[in-house]
Amino acid sequence: MKKKFKITFNAPVTLGFVAVCFIATMLGIITSGGATRLLFMTYHSSLINPLTYLRFFTHVFGHAGWTHFIANASYLLLLGPMLEEKHGSKELVEVIVITALVPALINYIFFPHIGLCGASGVVFAFILLASFTGFEEGEIPLTFILVAAIFIGQQVYEGIAIRDNISHMGHIVGGILGAVSGYGLNKKSRSGV
Repeated sequence: MKKKFKITFNAPVTLGFVAVCFIATMLGIITSGGATRLLFMTYHSSLINPLTYLRFFTHVFGHAGWTHFIANASYLLLLGPMLEEKHGSKELVEVIVITALVPALINYIFFPHIGLCGASGVVFAFILLASFTGFEEGEIPLTFILVAAIFIGQQVYEGIAIRDNISHMGHIVGGILGAVSGYGLNKKSRSGV
């Protein structure tokens, strides 16, 4: 008797996050960027405007176009399910929320003329979080050191040497938050708290 295969909804937070990013990107394209500027991009807008506070969190859903979305979605779908299984859905939501808020606040305060849009910070958080998979108390995984050096080093270099339309600060902060989260979550799971 042949066993039937079925599709499973294995990572609800990851799949939900990517689905919202897909919808936000589609809305941005359909409205020629209007929906993105209104809801899915954080920039230095009035603190009286309630959307300013909403965009501190929703900017991670919007993307500049399909290429930007596909690049981020690929990493999210690759890393997210493993992280969600290891740490739990609630913890992954917390990482996403913190990784949305902290770079948005830094960008708002220190880079008032730059908009922030996309899930790249979350991707970098996931990359560094994943590199802590083999963490033992009192040890620093070599994979973490290499990943941090390669990914964060590249962002520092590109932020200094290359003038482009990419928020290297968002990537760096996302990576740092992922590293801190990875250390904290792995320490918590090892201690059984």
